[in-house]
Amino acid sequence: MNIKTPMHRPLALAAFASLILATLLTPSASQAADGPRKLVIVAGKPSHPPRMHEFNAGVQLLDKCLKDSPLVKTSIVLNGWPQDEKVFDGADAIVFYMDGGGGHELVRENGRRLKMTEEWVAKGVGIGCMHFGVEVVADQAGQQFKRWIGGYYENMFSCNPIWEPEFSEFPVHPITRGVKPFRIKDEWYFNMRFLADLPGNKAEKVENVKFQPILVASPSDKVRNGPYVYPAGPYKHIQDQKGRAEAMLWTVERPDGGRGFGFTGGHFHDNWGNDQFRKVVLNAMVWLAKAEVPETGVESSVTKADLDANLDPKK
Repeated sequence: MNIKTPMHRPLALAAFASLILATLLTPSASQAADGPRKLVIVAGKPSHPPRMHEFNAGVQLLDKCLKDSPLVKTSIVLNGWPQDEKVFDGADAIVFYMDGGGGHELVRENGRRLKMTEEWVAKGVGIGCMHFGVEVVADQAGQQFKRWIGGYYENMFSCNPIWEPEFSEFPVHPITRGVKPFRIKDEWYFNMRFLADLPGNKAEKVENVKFQPILVASPSDKVRNGPYVYPAGPYKHIQDQKGRAEAMLWTVERPDGGRGFGFTGGHFHDNWGNDQFRKVVLNAMVWLAKAEVPETGVESSVTKADLDANLDPKK
């Protein structure tokens, strides 16, 4: 035994070290140890004609796509701000898919909700906003949205045409994992009020905030010339940027470690049936919660029945 011990001990230690190294190098090891991140997705109240702005149905569909994921545990809120705000307790990330503008859910109650969100952000909670939810009135929450998600839609500065961009190239980023080039018609907003008045079409670092455009495409002259859905174009400042690429999904990483994203698509409910459109948003939600996005992205499948489920009873 005394002769074998010196030989076996190094072998045992080497095997143990290899096991530890393999564990550390596994992308999901930290996630498995910590458990799934808590992701809250808030749907706005019904608006627009059928199969447009189907926030409640869209949130429930995205929740279905993530329900079996070991990466995040989702809690959803339907029809606007929750009556019981305890749903936000312990959240790692919160996504708002809803109508915006002057009546945005986050600016109501005389700033109480804005203050609440500031407290979340100070704790490193990720904030994401989708479609109309990226629009606020500048004096109400413009600066907050620049800090929280990197930018916002400003009426008469930004524009909201319905067009069909082609997303053919993607930056190296967890959100783009497994996403293939795609083209899809939506009400893709662009010309946002980005952090530090950035054009928004390339990665930048401003005041220690890392800004990264994810979905970028160049509107045609026809798209820039309008007319826009509302208010009617053309806008000279939009036309003057002829040929410029525009970001329609972007991220920020804040100095405190918190994350944010803005996504301007999501007008047409049936677009959630497009695998690439859906995957890039699911990846963004997982990334926002600081979970590790799989190398092939978040896999999911959606049927016609899934798209027809939970639609609001609109006239």
